[in-house]
Amino acid sequence: MNRRFFLALAAAMLLFPLTAAAQAPLKVALVKMPYVGERNTAEKSAGPDYVYSGVAPRIEALGCAAKPAVTVALNPDQEKAYGEWNRLALANGELAKIVAQDRRDGYLPIGLLANCSSSWGMLAGLQHSGPSSKPLRVGLIYFDAHGDYNTPETTLSGMLGGMPVAIAAGLALTRMRQIAGLDPALPQRYIVESGVRDTDPLEQELLDRSEIEQLSVADIRARSEKLHRAIERLSEITDAIYVHVDMDVLDPAEVPGHRLRVKDGPSSAELAAAIAEIFKCEKAAALGVASTPFGSNDPDGISRTAAHNLILGALTGARQRR
Repeated sequence: MNRRFFLALAAAMLLFPLTAAAQAPLKVALVKMPYVGERNTAEKSAGPDYVYSGVAPRIEALGCAAKPAVTVALNPDQEKAYGEWNRLALANGELAKIVAQDRRDGYLPIGLLANCSSSWGMLAGLQHSGPSSKPLRVGLIYFDAHGDYNTPETTLSGMLGGMPVAIAAGLALTRMRQIAGLDPALPQRYIVESGVRDTDPLEQELLDRSEIEQLSVADIRARSEKLHRAIERLSEITDAIYVHVDMDVLDPAEVPGHRLRVKDGPSSAELAAAIAEIFKCEKAAALGVASTPFGSNDPDGISRTAAHNLILGALTGARQRR
């Protein structure tokens, strides 16, 4: 009898750490990146603060543990650096440090981003979050109504916001990418774009010649087999996957104040469900939500609610894998 008792006790002690780990809440780290980088406009956006308002209670209601958000800031010497693009790159370098440390500490980083140019800092943070100085292989799933694959030579608008994916892939502005900490550039086969339906002619030519995989709005809505194959493919060839959302990918009804909205996008519920599928994958390591309308561009809070829906979708998926 005593022998049976001690065997049962030993078995219980072995099982307890597994049970405790399974019940531990998912740790979430929110980081606000306000730097815009565009010329002839305010250098910082209030969008990240706006999205942050009210999201922590919703995260905790889901059973996750969210630590207080950190805001990216430049030091006094960096603030004196010349040029909006240069300071944006420096700010992305600071974002990368925060994301890398959060991931090492066991958190799931969630970026509340002024715009899509902050994707470099999120990618760089994951790239340099490994156990050694060797960069990790990082995949990118990019939800956007636009390809963001322009270069200074192909752009019609001159907007830096139309170039983030091309820069991340090493097609242009190398020094800016390296200052942001994203080095090496992402191989094109590590990139999946989804929901793109508005591109410039020369940009489309670049995309057509690239190895970037494209998923449609229909793939998002149906959470199609093609979406699942893309997730599986990236998980096989990369160490970590960053999921990025420009809010203009959504149906214009949910981003009525976004100046670059495009018709026929998915709803936030449909996109949240697709993001949940992605985050069931162990390699899905961070989410960024960019370009959320705020203030007078979102008087009823519709866009902020949509952004929160996407964040909760990612956490729902991540909790299911646990």
